[in-house]
Amino acid sequence: MVNSMTGFASLGGEYEGANWVWEIRSVNGRGLDVRVRLPEGYDGIEKFVKSATSNSCARGTVNVGLRVKQGAEGGAPVLNAANLDVVIDAVKAAEERALEKGLSLAVTRAADLLSTRGVIEMAFAKSDDDVELQAAIKADFGKLLEDFVTARGAEGASLLTILTQQVDRIDNLTQQSADLIAKRSTHTEALFRDNVQKIMNNADGVDEARLTQELAIMAVKSDVMEELDRLRAHIAAARDLLATTGPIGRKFDFLTQEFNREANTLCSKSNYTALTQVGLELKTVIDQMREQVQNVE
Repeated sequence: MVNSMTGFASLGGEYEGANWVWEIRSVNGRGLDVRVRLPEGYDGIEKFVKSATSNSCARGTVNVGLRVKQGAEGGAPVLNAANLDVVIDAVKAAEERALEKGLSLAVTRAADLLSTRGVIEMAFAKSDDDVELQAAIKADFGKLLEDFVTARGAEGASLLTILTQQVDRIDNLTQQSADLIAKRSTHTEALFRDNVQKIMNNADGVDEARLTQELAIMAVKSDVMEELDRLRAHIAAARDLLATTGPIGRKFDFLTQEFNREANTLCSKSNYTALTQVGLELKTVIDQMREQVQNVE
């Protein structure tokens, strides 16, 4: 099973008037980098989030975010007496200080006191450190993570299809290259003999044994059977990786580099137009495959 490093999921929840939204998204990365953004007062669940994510993902830059809204419309307002006492004491101190400085302040109204933040609270509002609330939020993260892993798996399935097709195409092009070897040998020998004949027309003659030796040297220098054998071995390795369960991205990325190395050598040794064209197409498919592999976990 192939997993993608790209994925997204979101999930909202509610508990006694508190509402929250989890979001998680990821892009490709060399390793696993989990970045968590939590509201103030929720730092205690960061370790849990990172641990759970690390157990579910092997690679990728993963961004996790949580938004929490305390209270909801329609809740009953409740007077926070302790906060009100603090505000009243502060007002009295301010008025006494102003009188000492010869300044007369306007009469403080009840509305002024009640409008101060923290004096009036919603009856069902939960505090940020509420154990039950945070437990509910953590439970929702588990569901979110399941959706996220499923999303990465779904995209991975698409990648598997693409990569399988590309490996099949490389296999086909490798076989085409092998089929062209015999034709290239005949073409190269005829071309060489034609050039030699031109030289002989303007010289006393050429030693046939030396001609045979030069042809043998040319054949050794242009032999690509070793490159084709290695390409076949890489194709078999790629198919094995695609059938493997677990992270394969790093290994497959290295394998594409080996594919590219053999294709480059094939083109440099070609010396035959038809074989060069196949080699260039081979390089194109390998480059396309390498781009897809960058998203594989």
